[in-house]
Amino acid sequence: MIIEHLSIIQILAILSASAAGGMRIGLPLLIIGMVRLDQLWSNIPLLSSLNPQIIIGVLTSWSLFELLGTKKIIGLRIVQIIQLIFSPLVGGLMSVGVANVIGVKITPLWLLGLVGGLLALVLKLVQVGWFFRLGKIPIIFIFLEDFLSAILVIFALQAPENGGLIAMILLWIALRSSTEWKYRFQGKKKDG
Repeated sequence: MIIEHLSIIQILAILSASAAGGMRIGLPLLIIGMVRLDQLWSNIPLLSSLNPQIIIGVLTSWSLFELLGTKKIIGLRIVQIIQLIFSPLVGGLMSVGVANVIGVKITPLWLLGLVGGLLALVLKLVQVGWFFRLGKIPIIFIFLEDFLSAILVIFALQAPENGGLIAMILLWIALRSSTEWKYRFQGKKKDG
């Protein structure tokens, strides 16, 4: 493994981008592609080989479905399942894409994608857990999730300290709530 001058700021930017990929699928990829209009998705491994018009169409459609399709419980379940399946991929792509944009020199690059994908998967698993625990998520939380996802991508490129801090707080909340669920489950098991 070769790491050349990897700073804490770059690590925070990568964490921020992968956390955004763990919250939403289409919106973070759409934003990171639109930030660099001169090089649409040239820094993201799988998307660099596809036609930009097709990518924009698919990501815009999916972002709208993530936002509008979650008003009904069946739409929310479909979105949650698809996000759970694809969040590690999007988190990995986001972390590698942001690493390429900010000029991180690390070999092998897939290791960075793996860590970003795992962070995205952990955040999505906790979100799905909250969904099944609460039954239905209020619509304001869906809008807040979209806003936070967009902010994390923008912060990854413009203010990585803030984005990384938000990503670390989200990870702490995810780990804290999952351990609390474990204790409640063990307590119910002893009572039952």
